[in-house]
Formats: sequence, structure tokens, C-alpha cells
Amino acid sequence: MHSLPVFALALALTRHRRQTIPTNLPGNWTSEGCFTDDVGARTLSGATFANGTGMTIEQCLNFCDANNFVLAGVEFGDECYCDNFIENNATTTAATDCNVPCAGNAKEVCGAANRLNVFNSGKTPPPPPDTVPSVGNWTSLGCYSDGVNGQRTLTIGVNLVNPATVEECTATCFAAGYQYAGTEFADQCFCDTAITNGGVPTPITDCNMVCAGNSSEFCGGPNRLDMYNYTGDNLPPISAPGGGGGGDAPVFPVTSGLPGSWKYVSCYVDNAFGRIFEFEQPDNANTTVEECISVCSGQNFTVAGIEFSVVCGDRLVNGAVVADDSTCNMGCAGNATEACGGPNRLSVYSSSANVTALPVPTVQTTNLTGNWTYAGCYTDNAAGTRTLPWELQLTLNNSAETCTSQCAAFGYSAAGMEFGIQCFCGDISDIAANGATLAPESDCNTQCSGDPIHLCGSGNRLQMYTWNGALNVWHTPENIGVVVPLIATLGVNNKVTFLEKHGTSEFDNSTGAYELDLSLVSNFSAAWRTMNVQTDVFCSGSVILPDIGARQINVGGWSLDSTFGIRLYTPNGVPGINSTNDWEENGDELHLLAGRWYPSALVLSNGSILVMGGETGSNASPQPSLELLPLPEGSGVVPLDFLERTDPWNLYPFLTMLPSGRIFVGYYNEARILDPITFDTVQTLPNIPGAVNNFLAGRTYPLEGSMIPFPQYAPYTDPLRVLICGGSTPGPAQVIDNCVSIEPETENATWTLERMPSRRVMSCMVPLPDGTMMIMNGAMEGVAGFGLASDPNFNAVLYDPIQPVGQRFSILNNTIVARLYHSEATLLPDGRILVSGSDPQTPGFPEEMRIEVYVPPYLNQGIRQPEYNISETDFGYGQTFQITNVQVFHGSIANIKASLIAATSSTHGNAMGARTIFPEFSCSGTTCTITTPPNAFVSPPGWWQLFILDDAGTPSHSSWLRIGGDPGQLGNWPNLPGFTPPGL
Repeated sequence: MHSLPVFALALALTRHRRQTIPTNLPGNWTSEGCFTDDVGARTLSGATFANGTGMTIEQCLNFCDANNFVLAGVEFGDECYCDNFIENNATTTAATDCNVPCAGNAKEVCGAANRLNVFNSGKTPPPPPDTVPSVGNWTSLGCYSDGVNGQRTLTIGVNLVNPATVEECTATCFAAGYQYAGTEFADQCFCDTAITNGGVPTPITDCNMVCAGNSSEFCGGPNRLDMYNYTGDNLPPISAPGGGGGGDAPVFPVTSGLPGSWKYVSCYVDNAFGRIFEFEQPDNANTTVEECISVCSGQNFTVAGIEFSVVCGDRLVNGAVVADDSTCNMGCAGNATEACGGPNRLSVYSSSANVTALPVPTVQTTNLTGNWTYAGCYTDNAAGTRTLPWELQLTLNNSAETCTSQCAAFGYSAAGMEFGIQCFCGDISDIAANGATLAPESDCNTQCSGDPIHLCGSGNRLQMYTWNGALNVWHTPENIGVVVPLIATLGVNNKVTFLEKHGTSEFDNSTGAYELDLSLVSNFSAAWRTMNVQTDVFCSGSVILPDIGARQINVGGWSLDSTFGIRLYTPNGVPGINSTNDWEENGDELHLLAGRWYPSALVLSNGSILVMGGETGSNASPQPSLELLPLPEGSGVVPLDFLERTDPWNLYPFLTMLPSGRIFVGYYNEARILDPITFDTVQTLPNIPGAVNNFLAGRTYPLEGSMIPFPQYAPYTDPLRVLICGGSTPGPAQVIDNCVSIEPETENATWTLERMPSRRVMSCMVPLPDGTMMIMNGAMEGVAGFGLASDPNFNAVLYDPIQPVGQRFSILNNTIVARLYHSEATLLPDGRILVSGSDPQTPGFPEEMRIEVYVPPYLNQGIRQPEYNISETDFGYGQTFQITNVQVFHGSIANIKASLIAATSSTHGNAMGARTIFPEFSCSGTTCTITTPPNAFVSPPGWWQLFILDDAGTPSHSSWLRIGGDPGQLGNWPNLPGFTPPGL
């Protein structure tokens, strides 16, 4: 198969992106780009703070500068991190991954989830952190494991007076008479007389967290100790470590004078089987029991514990064991007479009469939902690659049930929990493909954040569950179609008109408009006709009018006068004979009330034209409103608060008429039904499901999926269902691999989610004569816009709505050309699909001049297409008409059916005007009778392609007919200079 260079046809646009990096940063600070981050292994691990309402880039830079750090990073809109070095093998990623606006300045970008905008002060960084080889007689033993089976390798924890350093920790352990000292997790210090409880050496790179008190030193890592051995012979006798009351003074629990209902519960063993509290608070060098209770009570916790730091919760976990009160013998740092726990001991207080103590967590292997089964403890992050690709952070509600249910709902057959708070989804095939292997069950030892009696993996360990059976059935039929190299809005003259950028085109000789005669493709100069527009149609919207001339109307544009543009073209001529009409436009006489870039258009049931949404110009302010054409007397722009609220993720909103006469609108991740007269919201529908790990994923530009309605069948008693496929996320761009559908007017309407065979953003969908939908074009990484997507999706997929849910997709042959930004797909009169465009401005992908024709499976069966004759082509509602000389070449005429495909304009994955109807149909001999739909709600007035199909689904060539007339009398509009209305 080959593709033939024909002509440069592409609609271009700049992706809306209002958040930017300021050009004038404080001092010598400069941007280093967007970096990956991980909650378990921070890219910048020094000082940090959060500001949920006021975070700006400048605020973060000043904070890190004041704390003498070289690097600063902002994340997720309101978090600031500092360091002198990039830690934990973090790497740069696409700039578009960082796209969450700063909480304190929505025009600045402050990273995203697990993404940091990193900045450099220009100062010379200190020497990189290193493992301190020795401190006096203390000698490094390297990095050791900790927390094996929930047990401490060094069992005596100490509360340091100053921020943690190796020197501070070893000095404290020496003063208490202990031979071994270890630093962990940047700010913890432990002592003991021996290395115990299964602690063993691990790679030195495991100890990779810098000390809280000295960024040039390493102080262990998660469950890792930088271990030191005292080699001298002058250790003092063992005594209570420093930082608490210690010494020989008696200490006591506080049993009176506590606030409210708080009371002393008991002394508990900490870490007998794991930490018994779930929420640790920042260290306080002056801690008292009263201060501990105040901290926990202030966060609405009912249980408080104190050891070397304050811990809070509403229960005790990990098999908490009561200890003798005498073993909680360490004085509080802020009051040496109060007992503040002891080595591996916690003084516990509660405001409740009873304290719940949960057992040691185990693997959940029973009472699993659906067909899930436990698969074992698996390694993760082998060679830096996640075993399962979709990550959810469930800090409060992670469990086997929550994680597996979420994965199954989005069509994934493998689910894994990690580090207590993370849930990962993917396919069973991902496990082996990404290098995961079974690990000892004891490696998975962290309780679930939402189910503390069960285990949810550990660091780089997955508690893995797999689905027994098939969640998705993706068909791969033998007859999967071919691509014919050939040459995208189809006119009633069966010629294809193209609109291109005018004035901003990459080609100096572009006139902005062309028409292609498909019957003359063997003769290049005869096939293409140059047309003209006056203003730039860059990112405008088009529909076909129901007037007698089947005019194409184009509204909006790129900037300035273009955004107000109204352009009209009346197709004329027939295949093989040159057309003569051109686009008509006169902005002085006729224009939109509001400038619009990225608007959508829809023909309403009353025959008028709805224009909705967009922006005031290229990357400008939102235009959250609608207006009507022709403009009714006394009317104007109708503001739409839901578009203003969801800007900038709602451009090219999805529109369709519902059988009630109301209007469905889908935008970003929301949908609603509007009254067709007042345009008030009649019903707000449930939010549109997004990605498995991000409910904020969206479906309209620039996150760009596509939408078309399901077919409607006579007698039209079933509610209309709409289908939306693909999209992406506004954070780090994760392209969506699912379709969702809903019957908007069904009581308690809910979305049905079906997983697609692959991820797809900037998809195109085409309704086909047999009632199926072709999904093609787009990318598997990124979002819509110049240079913002990669990894083209060449695969064509067929969606069959009559199949059971979960079995509707068929994987077909690939197309030839990468179709990224600005691609189109258009149904041709012979049932083939014209595939065109791609203007990505992405390195390696050109301004695409080639056009393809895709042959769907129904034309690849070796069956001659049915034939028929039709004489009348203009009908009202509920009217019968006949087609004659009907011939089929497979099966009998008694088994044929007819379909009506509405005239459609394709741009940016939005098939404006798309609709499919299977009307009442019967045959007698070679004459068949068709009854048009009953009203303008089921079938808005307009032009349709009529196909007949044999019993194998082979379609005929189409004929154009009009149903419903011209109720808005558009044929007489506009009666203004520069326009030629076709009449009624």
C-alpha cells in the first residue's frame, strides 16, 4: 500500500494554554523545565511548604532562596520544594505535563500531579551529598535495611535536639552509651547495642535522602539506615537517650487536667508488627503531653500518641500491644516529669471511651469483587518502568476492593496496591512485559490506607490481583479492510470542500479554500478547484444548512475580524464538471455578535443555527456564551456560566438535538441538557468519567476526544444515546483509552464506560451506513495543539453499538499516514472514508499533504454494492416515498434496510451535525417504500445521504435528500450585499 502526495490540506491552530512561566523571575532564577516527581522518592527533598490559596512561582523561589537552596520547584498548584540537587533519578519531561495553574496566580503554571516546574537560582551548589565515612571513632557500615517484618533494626529511637545530621545522631547515641547509630528518612535517629531483627546491608544507593540538618550528608532513606559503628573503647554506661527527660528523675503519665474528654489510655509497644499510628506529625523540640493532645485534637483526631514525635489517628493499627506503664519512662522534651513514651514505646491518650486496636494486617484473598483473584507480591519499577501504567493516589481509602473495583470499571484486568496509598491498573500482560517478578510475600508488608487490616504492598512492591476471564472482547475479524491511496466537508454535489488557514498558512499561495472532485482524482489539475475566503477560518466551526441550496456555513476564526466571520458556500455542479460558486463573506454587513475562536455550531429543530462557545481570539479570554443565526429580533448573546467555569478545557463543545427537542451539550468533563428556547439548564447530567486515575480528565479541546450519537431506529421509541471516545488529562497528559455513552433523557441517566483497544486523543469518529462508527487518527501521548502530541495512533477501530457492552470494538487495519493535530475523517457517497489533514508542527511529522481513502470491512467482502433509483429528494416529516429498480447482489431484497446519514462537517475530531437514522422501510418486488422520521425533534431539518444495505451490510452509493424543509426560512437569508440566498 502506498500513499499519493496530492495537496497540502490542514487546519492549524495553537493549543490554548494561558498558564506560562514568568519571563522576569526574581534575581538570577531561571526555569529548568518540567521534571518527574514521586511521593515516595521526592525530586527535591529539602525544605518544603504548601499554600493552597496563594502559591506563586515567585513565592516558592523566595522561600527556597531564604533557606539557602539552589533549586526550587512548584507542584500541583500549591506545593513548593527546595534542594541543591535533582534527587532520585528524576528526569525532565514534556513541558505540557506541567500545566496546573498556580493557586495564587492562575496565569502561572505550577507543575501538576507528580510533576515539578523546577527553577535554578544560578548560585554554585554545595558539594553533592555523600555518605559520611566516619565521625571521630564512628565508622560507616553502609546502608542497612530497616522495618523487616515490622521490626526495627536499631530498636532505640531518639529525639534529636537539633535537625538531623550524622554528627548529631552519633553524638546522641554515644552520650547514651550505644555502640550502633543509624540515620533514617532524613530526620530520624536510632541507637542500639547490636544490629537486630534481620537488618542486613543493602546497596548504598538505597540510602539517598539528605539529612534535614545538612544537605551535604545522606541520612538513610525509606526503611533504610545509614549505619555507624563506634570503634572506640570509651563508651559511657547505657542511659536514656537525650532529647527527653531521661536520667533518674521519675516520670508519670498525665492523668488529670487534660482538655475535654481526653484521658490516658496506656503505654503501648510501637513497631511490634509495624507502626501503630497512621499519621505522624512534625517534630517539636518542646513537646509535652498537652501539646501532643492539642495537635491531634486540632486535626479532629480522637487518639494521640507520643514517643520521639507526636502521632495521631482514630485507632491503633498493626496489632498494637499493651506494654507495662513503667516502660514508658522517657520524659517529655518540654516537661521532664511527664512520660513521653520510651524506646519503641508510645504513651497513648484518647478522647473516646474505647480505643479500637486493629489486628496485624494480612493479604485479602476472600470476599473480592467480581472475578478478581490474588496473584501474589510482585516487584515494581524494574529498570525505572512501572509494572502497571495507570497510577492512583488513594491516601485515605486504598484497599483491595477500592483498587480492583476502579480498575475493573475502566476495563483493566490487573490491579496492584503499593506503599499503602497507591493503586495501579493495567493489563495482565503488563506484568511480564515490564519485568515484574514474584517477590517474597513478606516484602508486601504495608497496611492499606483505607483498610488497615489488609496489606497494600510496600515500597516498590505490589499486592497484585488479576481478573479471571475476559473484561474486554476486542474482535479481530479476518475481513479487516484495506487502505487505498488516493487523495475531507462533503457537499450535496458529492465534492469535498476544504477550508484551510488563510493569512496564517505555512504556504504563501494558499487561498484558504479548495474543492476536490473525487471523480477526477487521476487528473490533479482538474480534480482541484481553488476557492477563496476573505478572513482566516483557522479553528472555526461549520454545519450544512437545511435550505434548498444545502449551503455550508462557517463561523468564527482565528483573531480580530476573523472571529466574527460568517461565511456561506452553495455547492453546485456535478462530479466531472467544474463547479463555479465560491465562498461569500461580507463582515461589514453580516457578522457574529461575539468573536469566537473554536466555536461549535448546530442546526436546531426550528431550522435556526446555534453557535456556542470558543474564545475571543487566539489564546485569548473565553467566550462563554451562545448566539443564534439568523439573529431573532430583540435577542442577543446568551451567557453560559458553565462554559466560563470550565475554561479553558471546553472548546468545540459537543452539541446534538435530543428527541424531546432539547439540546445536549458536552464540555470538558461535564454534560447537561438545555431548553431550546431559553437555553436554561433543564438537567445537569453526571460528570463524564475520565481516566482510571484522574476524574478531571476531559473530552473537549484541548483534551479533545470526539462525539457522535448512536443510530436511531423507527419507530423512534428508544431514547437517544450519545457516544464520546478518547481525550486526555489536564495534568501530566495521560491519554484516555475508553469510550463513554449515555442516554441523556433516561431517568437517572448514568454513563456506560467501555475500554478501547488503545489510547487516543484528537480522535476522529465517522458514522457509517451500517450503523457502526469508525474511530481513527490521533495520538497516544499528549494533548491537542502544536507540538503537544506524539506517538501517532495509526490503528482504525470499528465500534458496533448493537453488540453487548464490552464486545463492541473490532481492531482493523492501520492507516498509512500519521494524523495528529488538525485531521479529519469524512464519509464519502460510495461508503468509503476520506482521511485528511495533520498540521502538528511536531518534529518528525510534516505539514501533511497526503490524503487517504479507507475502505471499511463492508466494502471488502467481494460483494457488488446494491443499487437503486430515486426521483424525488425533498420530503416533509412522516412522509412516504419510493425508490425503484432496487438491486442487491447478496441475499434477497426482502432482507435489505435503509439508513440516513446526516450531512456533517469534520474538524478537530468534532463531527458537527452527525446523526444516523434507520427509517421505516419495506419492499415489494424491486420497489421499496421509506417513511421519513415523524418530526423535527427526532430528525432536525437538513440534508441526508440515503444508503440501502444488503443482508451482509454492504451499502449502496448514496443519494442526497432533504427532510423537514427549511422552517427557519434560511433560504432567504441573508438578504444583504455580497450574499446570494438560494430562496425557499
